[in-house]
This record gives sequence, C-alpha cells and structure tokens, in this order.
Amino acid sequence: MPKTPHVASDVRPALPALSAQADRLIELGVHEQAGLPAAEIRAFAAAATAAGDDGALLVVHPDRAPASVLAPLLRRGDKEGFVVTDMPDVDLFAPLDTDAPPDAPLYLVTGPDRGDRMANWSPKEALPALTAETRTPLLLAEGIHWVLQQPAVLERNHCFMTIGSRLRRAGGALDARTPALWISNGTGRDGRERRDAPKIGWCWEGNRHTWLGFASATGRRVPHP
Repeated sequence: MPKTPHVASDVRPALPALSAQADRLIELGVHEQAGLPAAEIRAFAAAATAAGDDGALLVVHPDRAPASVLAPLLRRGDKEGFVVTDMPDVDLFAPLDTDAPPDAPLYLVTGPDRGDRMANWSPKEALPALTAETRTPLLLAEGIHWVLQQPAVLERNHCFMTIGSRLRRAGGALDARTPALWISNGTGRDGRERRDAPKIGWCWEGNRHTWLGFASATGRRVPHP
C-alpha cells in the first residue's frame, strides 16, 4: 500500500442525539423533499434511541433524498454546497451490490469514520482493504448526511471519498469516477465565489490524493422494537 502522509486525527465529538438529528433534517426541509411527515422522522429517531442506537447517523434513503437535493443544504460559513458542473449524473451513482442500504425510507449508519489513515490511497486500493476489515464504504448521500449533522467533519486538506456509490455503465462495467466531498478552492469552473464552499465532485478510481480519506462505517440497519 502507498505511504500515508501525516494526517489529522479522525477522532471527533460524538454525533448529536438522534432526536437532534431528526430535528436538523426537518429544519432543512429534507423530510418534505423525501415525502415523509416530520412526525415519522421523529418517531423513527425515538424508536432508535429506545433501542439503544444513539450514536448512529440518521439517514434518509438516497432514493428519497438524492445527492443533488442534499448538496445545496450543506454550509461552510456562508457558502452553500454544490455539485461540480461535470457531474450532472450525480444521482445515477448508486450503491455497490455489497453496500446496498436497507429497503426502508429511514435507516441508521453505525460507526462512521473519515478514513484519514487511507489518505494517499486510491479507491482501487481502499475498497478491498475496507472489505477485509468488515467495514462498508459510505454512500455519497450518507456522507452528505454526515456533514449536514457534523459540518466540522469536512476539513480543508482532510476530506473524504464515498466509494460505496458508483455509476454503472451499459453492459455492467463501473464508470471510473468515484464520488467525494471536499472544500472548493474557488478555481476553474467552481468560480471564485465558491471558494471555501462544500463541494461534491469525483476522482478517478486509480488516482491517489493526500487530502482525501475513505469514509466507511461498521454497518447499516433499521432498529427493531
């Protein structure tokens, strides 16, 4: 594996309580975009808390709240999140067969980790390593949910890829692009006005970047009473 450069610690405060996460999604209007009553999200959070799942990330299924809908809700200071112009097909990036979310409108992601230790690895190198550790790479929408709840998880020079989401071409082959979340420098087609804004973009699956880790989780589940 490649040499990993010095990286920031991937230790951060615990996620907000599930009730607070539900309130945050409702405040942002995610429930309306997803066609879910606010009461349903709050009830789910309450049931998950009662089941002992506080500490997990509350996620709206990507089919109901895709990346293109969630991206503008991201904020860093007064800068709004955006999707790069050469990724108009962002919502076609779907879960790998091994990383499909539960068939439910709401679910939990447990043990999210930014993957700083894999900075300077390529997606091709990181995926089998995560699989060997029985960790699952985050989906793009899950990564956005994480930043919505904990904006500080996205740091300049310490951002992350979400390689659980890939675009499948006709015939079944995977597109070589892999999605990621980072902070815009305001160069090129991003535009100077977007400097420091949260950015959803992509990298080639064989390339390495010292400033991108590989976000993953211990699992996904729907709590049962």
